[in-house]
Amino acid sequence: MTEHLTPHEGRKAPAARPTAPADPRGALLRSPQTPQGARDTSPGASVPPTSEHSQPSASEPDPGRPRPAPDGVPAQPGPSGPPDGEERRTGRPRPPGSGPTAMRRDGDRLRFVGAATRRIARGIDLDEIVMGLCRATVPTFSDAILVYLRDPLPVGDERPTGPLVLRLRRTDRLRSIEEGAEEPDTDGGTLPSLQVVQPDITDVMGTAELCEVRHGGALAEVLRGVRPVFADSAAARAALPELLGERRTVPTGQRAILAPLRGRRRVIGAAVFLRRPDRPAFEADDLLVAAQLATHSALGIDKAVLYGREAYIADELQRTMLPETLPRPTGVRLASRYLPAAETARVGGDWYDAIPLPGSRVALVVGDVMGHSMTSAAIMGQLRTTAQTLAGLDLPPQEVLHHLDEQAQRLGSDRMATCLYAVYDPVSHRITIANAGHPPPVLLHLGGRAEVLRVPPGAPIGVGGVDFEAVELDAPAGATLLLYTDGLVESRLRDVWTGIEQLRERLAATAQLTGPDHPPPLEALCDEVLDMLGPGDRDDDIALLAARFDGIAPSDVAYWFLEPEDATPSRARRLARSALVRWGLEDLTDSVELLVSEVVTNAVRYASRPITLRLLRTDVLRCEVGDDVPQLPRLRQARATDEGGRGLYLVNKMARRWGATRLSTGKVVWFELNRN
Repeated sequence: MTEHLTPHEGRKAPAARPTAPADPRGALLRSPQTPQGARDTSPGASVPPTSEHSQPSASEPDPGRPRPAPDGVPAQPGPSGPPDGEERRTGRPRPPGSGPTAMRRDGDRLRFVGAATRRIARGIDLDEIVMGLCRATVPTFSDAILVYLRDPLPVGDERPTGPLVLRLRRTDRLRSIEEGAEEPDTDGGTLPSLQVVQPDITDVMGTAELCEVRHGGALAEVLRGVRPVFADSAAARAALPELLGERRTVPTGQRAILAPLRGRRRVIGAAVFLRRPDRPAFEADDLLVAAQLATHSALGIDKAVLYGREAYIADELQRTMLPETLPRPTGVRLASRYLPAAETARVGGDWYDAIPLPGSRVALVVGDVMGHSMTSAAIMGQLRTTAQTLAGLDLPPQEVLHHLDEQAQRLGSDRMATCLYAVYDPVSHRITIANAGHPPPVLLHLGGRAEVLRVPPGAPIGVGGVDFEAVELDAPAGATLLLYTDGLVESRLRDVWTGIEQLRERLAATAQLTGPDHPPPLEALCDEVLDMLGPGDRDDDIALLAARFDGIAPSDVAYWFLEPEDATPSRARRLARSALVRWGLEDLTDSVELLVSEVVTNAVRYASRPITLRLLRTDVLRCEVGDDVPQLPRLRQARATDEGGRGLYLVNKMARRWGATRLSTGKVVWFELNRN
């Protein structure tokens, strides 16, 4: 049956105001005033029955939305909207007297608080969160804002030491038209004086940056109370001058709100919201809005400080795990790069290392522990330390990988890593490489040809029960060896072999720019290699180690085998003297003869096989004496009655540097002298 309404029945009564939402935030933000025309929902009032599923008629205007203006009629401002809605959205300045009016409806406050908290929550670091608070409140909620934070900010559960000091972190206010501003000024620090904005706002914006909160003072009491207060309250009248400075004029009436910022453990700052005299004053419900903004901002700042501390710890851990500086071994130049996967994942398991070895050799290491976490970085540090220890024993590359594999298994069953270990000998111009599941290195020759070295891939470290194989290859002078991790050549956009081919082509193209007779500069070459990565081509952290092989010319090397006899020290002196004459270093003859005689005498005393004597002429003069006795010599102070024991004392006094290294076949004692 169809029911027909009479014209009288067809008239609609004024739309009832929607009831307050069940959300407690809506209850807190609900205005105590009942707008004109709203339905009375108080107890005892006559309320017409409505269906549970009834919907408002299409002809009923929604009181929470502005009515559309008819064609040709200019839009009128709503009960709580600004004269120009476009200016409210963009934050552009208005002429004096036409500022945005107060938010008088529950819906306005709820929508504003929701949008403001979302904007604050988008921030990750401290500056982004504070900026989000400023941008969200000016000019919609206030004409200006001052944000103070503790200096320094406490982290987590740590207890602050010393007095409570607040520092002005950021200011923001709506600029006037005469200043020619298009948007709100959000630069931190003290703002310039205004020409049109009311003097009370201008005066407050020029406040001091530091404020020490007196124990038991008015400001301390307001901060301890946590709740926002109006400037005309008794507590705020005494607290604001302490915060802003005694000479600053605080706006009169309810045109300023002081809101403490309380984090999870303690008060971490304060925010001051200000309105101009030409704009409606704050209402009681605006204190609840300020409390919501202060709470969300303080919790966000707390999390940002914790995140910043974790990022700092991660950076420090990563830096300590990687070499602070690269060594400068004879016959090879080194350069390196490390890039984290992203700003949010700064800790990874990639590492590189260069370790000087006896005989002017150098070990080149690059590895990658699976994962991006503190655990990966810690495992990487343990493997790197193990590799340095094994390198000091002068073990072959395949033996080093074997012991690293055992160490990874001791750390855990799921500790997997890839590693490439190479040893370069500048005298023989050869390099020995062993691989454990790592991408192969690329050798850039002097003429510009880039070659992917054929190295047995091997199994990753941590698999266990796998034999590693080493290969020995030529390392010509002027060539460049590039060791890298898979983050450089593998991503979601390409597989590893496609990336290796692109790397090879990039190296060859870079070498063509410097010509066939001059290799490209090492640092610039590393930068060119990293430039091959596209903007979306970073899925993993990257470790890069480049080694330029200069070598040592055969004419700069003198090498002898000597039998362990009584006459060997005198023969060693004659051989060293003849080499110095050939090199034009006669000025070093006396020092070299004395030190060679002492070191060779010690070797002859204990050796059972032929000893070796080698002189190297580079930027310094280096002498190396090797024997088959593994015990290292120890420097000691000889007594006056001792007939010996002063050989190493002389070496320590006269040599530029000296040392002893244990080998698998014995040891090498070496010393260096300056050539000039």
